[in-house]
Amino acid sequence: HEWWANNITAKDQADMWIHEAFTDYSETLYIESLWGKADADKYLQGLRDNIANDKPIIGQYGVRNEGSGDMYYKGANMIHTIRTVINNDEKFRQILRGLNKDFYHQTVTTQQIEKYFSDKSGIDLSSIFNQYLRTIKIPTLEYKQTGNQLTYKWTNVIPGLKLPIRLADGQELTPTEQSQTTTLKSEKPAEFNKNYYIEVKQIR
Repeated sequence: HEWWANNITAKDQADMWIHEAFTDYSETLYIESLWGKADADKYLQGLRDNIANDKPIIGQYGVRNEGSGDMYYKGANMIHTIRTVINNDEKFRQILRGLNKDFYHQTVTTQQIEKYFSDKSGIDLSSIFNQYLRTIKIPTLEYKQTGNQLTYKWTNVIPGLKLPIRLADGQELTPTEQSQTTTLKSEKPAEFNKNYYIEVKQIR
């Protein structure tokens, strides 16, 4: 359990999520290696029942203050959300391996980890880290479907959250805090990819 933290250590106790979120996520990767991605996804999603959203994952800096215990389960779900956004498992795995190579036996900050993920993925993930690490808000996608027309927007998010999501059929949405309408592939009820740690709310 301590392998990750003994390889990459947070400079400040407020950033303990660097130890615990990745270590917790290794359980999902282990399940995936044994039983496949579908079972690993279900396992990871099941961890959400343990998330309190009582306070931010990152604690106070400079006073040996840990953030919320959500650094484990919510942290792992944040990593899985980022993996889903990247949408390239080989690239994601190389980022994890690269972290352990490039930061081997170093003490690091959250900012270094954030920048590494964004640089290596080629995607600006900064607002996703801000949303999940520094607030207790869980993005809520409000939507209304009329036939094959889907109107949707983010609520309960930080300003300017950049979290594109894909429907179960692979169609991508780029929600903002302003309503948008898109044409779906069919008139069947929209199904949302459950690997994003978000809430989905249908508006009548």
